[in-house]
Amino acid sequence: MVRIIFVLLFSFAHAALAQLPFTEQQFLAKLQPGGGLPSELLKSKSVVFHTYNLTDKELETIQKGFQRTGIDAVTYYDANYVCAGRDVLVKLAGTLNRREIENLIYIQKDNDAFHFYIMPYNKKANLVEDVQPAWTDRHRALDYLLQQLYRKAASELKNENLLINDLAETGFSVNIIEGNRNEFYAIDLKVDMLAVPKFGIEEMDQQLEEIMKQFPYKYALTEAHLSEADLRKQGYFYVLRFVRAKNKVAREILDYENKRPSNAFVSVRYIDKVPALKSIHQNDIVFKFYFKHIDSGNVFLGTKWDADQDWLQALQNQLTGYKIEFRLE
Repeated sequence: MVRIIFVLLFSFAHAALAQLPFTEQQFLAKLQPGGGLPSELLKSKSVVFHTYNLTDKELETIQKGFQRTGIDAVTYYDANYVCAGRDVLVKLAGTLNRREIENLIYIQKDNDAFHFYIMPYNKKANLVEDVQPAWTDRHRALDYLLQQLYRKAASELKNENLLINDLAETGFSVNIIEGNRNEFYAIDLKVDMLAVPKFGIEEMDQQLEEIMKQFPYKYALTEAHLSEADLRKQGYFYVLRFVRAKNKVAREILDYENKRPSNAFVSVRYIDKVPALKSIHQNDIVFKFYFKHIDSGNVFLGTKWDADQDWLQALQNQLTGYKIEFRLE
């Protein structure tokens, strides 16, 4: 148990030094095709990230194919989680480490084919190293692709995974809120210093610098790689965070109720300080910004669901809502 705790602390300390993936494309760009299957694949646990357009039947077929091969895929997550924001990835890594996950499997489905990426998990919040060798394959027929994986694994690895679930365990979410969840704004930002982490992307950082000039209290832009412990040592009490995910997934991550089935959710946006309603499809990628108190983990979401597909608009919504709430406009 002591060794596991040490590994967790060591991993997160080093994850803070790494740039976390911001989009699915950034995550996949870190992978180097042509690698072999992980040596521990058939004697350890794996986690699967998959695009939302895979059907339940296809996930069932994949799990049965993995079971036959000897791949113990214990959990299936929406692929959004690999780039959903720092809070999500740090919490996700903690969950994977507690479950002793050793391998990552990323599955895409597009109009032409299914794509498999299989690689070791590095035990850190960035999930994989830069230029990470990965076994990759693609084919239009899922059954054929699974057969190819079975033959590859059987020829190279000894199967020691004997008890594997028949069905895929899906529908998992990540609860990132460690303190109190508040659907209002943090009044203490009037006196407590706010850290605004950069994205690590020059154009976005320039836009971030410009839009944050609207914020009426003390803040500073900080480097993207800094951990919250580092930020606290530098005198920051709050940090600006965001979730980037499909609209429905973002709401689940931040524990908003979805009271009735719907293909879209209504978001409040501000144009020239005037609020308006915008309907956004549940599968559209959105940004939702919030303020987080570093010491307590308390999260301040604001009084409205104000996510938007455009990150600048989403941040504008949060900043304008804050100023209107405290009559600063």
